[in-house]
Amino acid sequence: MYSISTRRQFLGSVATTATWAAVGCSQSVSPDGTTSEISSSPRMKLSLSARVAESFSNKREAALDINELIDLAQEIGYDALCMRASQVGTHSPTEKVTATSEAIRNAGLVVSMATGDFYIPQNDDNGPSGLRNITPYLDLAESFGAPLIRICMKKEEDIEWAQKASDEAAERNIRLAHQSHNESLFETVEGSLRVLKAVDRKNFGIIYEPANWFTAGEKYGKHGIEAVQEYIFNVYVQNCKLNPKAESAVNTWGRGRVPIDHIGVWDSGGVNFEEVFDALHTIGYDGYVTVHQAFAGIMSVEEAVQKSYDYLKPLSV
Repeated sequence: MYSISTRRQFLGSVATTATWAAVGCSQSVSPDGTTSEISSSPRMKLSLSARVAESFSNKREAALDINELIDLAQEIGYDALCMRASQVGTHSPTEKVTATSEAIRNAGLVVSMATGDFYIPQNDDNGPSGLRNITPYLDLAESFGAPLIRICMKKEEDIEWAQKASDEAAERNIRLAHQSHNESLFETVEGSLRVLKAVDRKNFGIIYEPANWFTAGEKYGKHGIEAVQEYIFNVYVQNCKLNPKAESAVNTWGRGRVPIDHIGVWDSGGVNFEEVFDALHTIGYDGYVTVHQAFAGIMSVEEAVQKSYDYLKPLSV
């Protein structure tokens, strides 16, 4: 694993190698001062989730429409959008899905993942229902050219349905993943690993999201990443800090109600993202890192999305 100091030294050198990186190379300086080209290591790609435009408590309402979200992602420099039902889902008319897909593609973006309904992100008892009929979700992902679908699992009986859904998805070269999420079978590191092994499908994995494991009292950093490294299909980032006097809270099965303050990924006091990215680099992760935080009531979506990008971009290379 990289040490924090080593990573900081590396990040400090990024600006000096920007021109070479733009063409897929970097410079190696020998003791005599001569330089040579070396291949740059793969970088993680940044994706913007439609979640950023939703309220924290209501995941059905969006402050920005899809065209505004596309423009924002394109202007700032994100590589992809992560689609959610607050913009387009399995409930949407085919014409809207097609138009949205074309708009994203015309902006030079791709769809990193699709969450097809409202129940999955709400993480309620209806969340796993999509596993019983995965076909519409696969159709949606295929329309977007998305290689990944987010799903929800709450009970042991969902494991068998996840296997069946994964098998159907594999026929269309699509993968399924569950977020590390409170009040689900993926609330803990150990529980997540158990379910991943039980489903036992190559196209079934996890969306690693450290903040939920942080609030659940789990070892979310190096330990958590190494435990599930072979199953990480996507990375979500959002942040919070524990505050017993906070008005906001998340509910967990293991710790009950956990009061939190919502903070930016760039803020201290919550998730240690330097440790997280050090560990991700160590395991060779080069997939999508998705900004997945609702900022309503904290700051404008535009400001938060820009600040998130500015903070995450150096960590991702």
